[in-house]
Amino acid sequence: MDKVINCLVAALTLLLSARGEVFKGDCTFEKPLAACGYSQGRDDDLDWEQVNTREKSPSDPWMPSGSTFMMVNTSGRFAGQKALLLTPQLKENDTHCVIFHYYLGGRDNSHPGHLNVYIKENNSPMGMPVWNVSGPASRSWGQVELAISTYWPNFYQIVFEAVTSGQRGLLAIKDVVVQGHQCMNTPHFLTIKGVEVNAGQTASFHCTVNGRKRDNFRLWLQGMGGREAPMKATKPWNNRRFIGTFDVENTTKGDSGRYRCIVHSDKGVGVSNYGELTIKQPPVPIAPPQLTAVGATYLWIQLNANSINGDGPIIDREVEYRTVSGTMYDLQPVDKTTHKIGHLDPDTEYEISVLLTRPLEGGTGAPGPPLKARTKCAEPMHGPRRLEVVDIQSKQVTVRWEPLGYNVTRCHSYNLTVQYRYRVAGKEETREEVCYDTQSRDPQHTIHNLSPFTNLSVKLVLRNPEGVKESTELEVQTDEDVPGAVPLESIQGSAYEEKIILKWREPAQTYGIITQYEISYKAVSSFDPELDLSNQSGKVVKLGNETTHMFTGLYPGSTYSFTLRASTAKGYGPPVITQFTTKISAPSMPAYDQETSLNQTDSTVTVLLKPAQSRGAPVSVYQVVVEEERPRRARGTAEILRCYPVPIHFQNATLLNSQYYFTAQFPAAGIHSPQPFTVGDNKTYNGYWNAPLLPQKSYSIYYQAVSTANGETKIDCVRVATKAAILVTQLTTPYIRIVPAPGDNQLTGAATHKPDAVEPEKQTDHTVKIAGVIAGILLFVIIFLGVVLLMKKRRTYHSYTYYLKLAKKRKETLSSTRQEMTVMVNSMDKSYTEQGTNCDEALSFMDTHNHTLNTRSECALTLNGRSECALTLNGRSECALTLNGRSECALTLNGRSECALTLNGRGKTAPHRHTSLF
Repeated sequence: MDKVINCLVAALTLLLSARGEVFKGDCTFEKPLAACGYSQGRDDDLDWEQVNTREKSPSDPWMPSGSTFMMVNTSGRFAGQKALLLTPQLKENDTHCVIFHYYLGGRDNSHPGHLNVYIKENNSPMGMPVWNVSGPASRSWGQVELAISTYWPNFYQIVFEAVTSGQRGLLAIKDVVVQGHQCMNTPHFLTIKGVEVNAGQTASFHCTVNGRKRDNFRLWLQGMGGREAPMKATKPWNNRRFIGTFDVENTTKGDSGRYRCIVHSDKGVGVSNYGELTIKQPPVPIAPPQLTAVGATYLWIQLNANSINGDGPIIDREVEYRTVSGTMYDLQPVDKTTHKIGHLDPDTEYEISVLLTRPLEGGTGAPGPPLKARTKCAEPMHGPRRLEVVDIQSKQVTVRWEPLGYNVTRCHSYNLTVQYRYRVAGKEETREEVCYDTQSRDPQHTIHNLSPFTNLSVKLVLRNPEGVKESTELEVQTDEDVPGAVPLESIQGSAYEEKIILKWREPAQTYGIITQYEISYKAVSSFDPELDLSNQSGKVVKLGNETTHMFTGLYPGSTYSFTLRASTAKGYGPPVITQFTTKISAPSMPAYDQETSLNQTDSTVTVLLKPAQSRGAPVSVYQVVVEEERPRRARGTAEILRCYPVPIHFQNATLLNSQYYFTAQFPAAGIHSPQPFTVGDNKTYNGYWNAPLLPQKSYSIYYQAVSTANGETKIDCVRVATKAAILVTQLTTPYIRIVPAPGDNQLTGAATHKPDAVEPEKQTDHTVKIAGVIAGILLFVIIFLGVVLLMKKRRTYHSYTYYLKLAKKRKETLSSTRQEMTVMVNSMDKSYTEQGTNCDEALSFMDTHNHTLNTRSECALTLNGRSECALTLNGRSECALTLNGRSECALTLNGRSECALTLNGRGKTAPHRHTSLF
């Protein structure tokens, strides 16, 4: 709403002006602002308020009473908000004085804001304030005189500006009066003139003050753009006037504008009219001069100065020239458009510029763009001399030579380069660098970025536009440096369970002679979390000609970090880091003192399962394997225990014709302490059926631990029990034979020996009967011999002879029945190769009962009139069994145990346990 009112007031003021009504500028603010020609500012934040406290009591305790005035209430306002009040345009023709009163109201010692007064001349920008007040609240009216020296045809306008401070209070003015005479306490100015100077010069303004100089007068020069200048000096003009001088120094184009003089007194301020400051730019040619001819001692140029930057007119021209690399300088006046510069030095580069001058002091502009020209030169006298190497490092070489004078170069401008050659990978490389240090007393040049330990050929080349000369060539070798890194791709590691063999190549950049390699290693991780890796670290130093090393004593299944670096005489090069992992080892199976089960039945065997010790990787699973023991085709071959990596279920063993099957599998956490396990309990363990064992078969029970890590699987196994077959059969006489399982010693690990098993043919019922008969015969013989030895221990030699004859006699009666045994023996030829051990078992039985044999004892036994067995123990004990004249079994115990079985004329031998009788 306030804005609308302001616009209406401004429009009314304009209308009145158009109707010819002129406002003097006086206003008591008892009537509306429009009646006085005053108006509110448009580009401000607040409006002035017209208040009459004669008719209405003040609303605030600090508001003046009994008067009419214009005010700005600062209470509740943000700091920095502005309110403008403009007087009408004043067109005075003579000396006059403007007086107004101001008021700062508020709490004690508060600062409600700033009150500024501007003088706008001829609708120009407000510029800078000529008077302002911001003191603490006074609660009394103050008076200000404005001695304004702007006259017709110029006009001016007074602008009152209130700026809030954010504190409570008010700013007010009243009783603006324009008096037709000079101010009583504030001096006036005479009209000041404009000033014109060249850029960079000092502009001096002279302001004449109408009045005597007083000590309380303060004068300065105020520019509309904000630049101010203090008063430089004053001088009296007469007894009623004095002149103040103001200097605007170091002027530039930006200082151009309007300036006025300001004088402050105790009662007000005097303001002069504006004087124009004009800054002229000295002329500068846009283009450089043009070269038209060149000689050894002269240069012809054309000024080319028609186009300029700056201001004219041009009143003078000069040519400035100087040497580019020297102190020679000269300035020559020119009166023509072309000019010859003579008496120059040969082969010297010059900079030539043109200078132009305009009127007034400082009117000579800067030199124009230079023309660089060089006089001609001659061929050098000779190349650089006394070339020597003064410093050699691994990557740089410094050379020095005799200073080059003008008498050698015959040019002040020449080119000196260093050329060097070296070989890289069998190929010669040539490089060239410019030598810039040519003017010193001891000129030298350093060649950088060379390869260490490299042979160089170095020479200097002197050139000028007329010729080339070279120095002698030097041979030099750069110093050694630390070598480069060992190629990571060259490092090869052969990993084993407890060792790693490391191989590498020397660095691609040896930069000298490799003296040694340093290898640091440290275990960083292991598949087995229980391993303590704190002591798995170390450092190895190898000679420079060694590029392989074997690290031993490592832990299986562990990752080792290897840091490898090479060294020359200068030290070690950068390290390269790689990692290799040792292979895991098979778990270490616990020791079993004997292959004795905890309990056995016809179809089960109870064994004790103990946890294995991991080696490089934790145990993954435990497995129980049942292997059926079958007769072998060959005896005496070394036995190698093969663990069982391929799991075969019991159901698939027959289909695959496999001798073994997995009967149980346990996770590693399932066996953390020794625990019994019954093989054949007809249960399922992790998918494997623990099938009952067959009584008529012999079995070996194996217990194995499996570790799997990093794509490797390692197995260790141990035989924990055996089960003998229980064979029941009947021929002529019923009997029972217990067949022990083959193998006498505990077998563990993949490297332990086990009899090589030849795949047996399938047995028939008839073969089983034959085996039963033989087993019964041998058992009877063993029992009988034991009884005889016990009863006849002290018999004489004759008694021994009697039994021997009796055995021979019975042997003769068997000849008629031998033919009948042939068929049975032939059927045993392929199925039973283990019969040779029965004699050993008989002797073992005898040894168990601690029988003592006479030196010449003899025993013979005939069964069913067909079999004969004789035992002779005379220090060379013998036992023989003859079947149909084709089958024999003989046992000799004389420190060299032997057992032989002949079937159908084909002898079969098999290893057996040596048993001592004594």
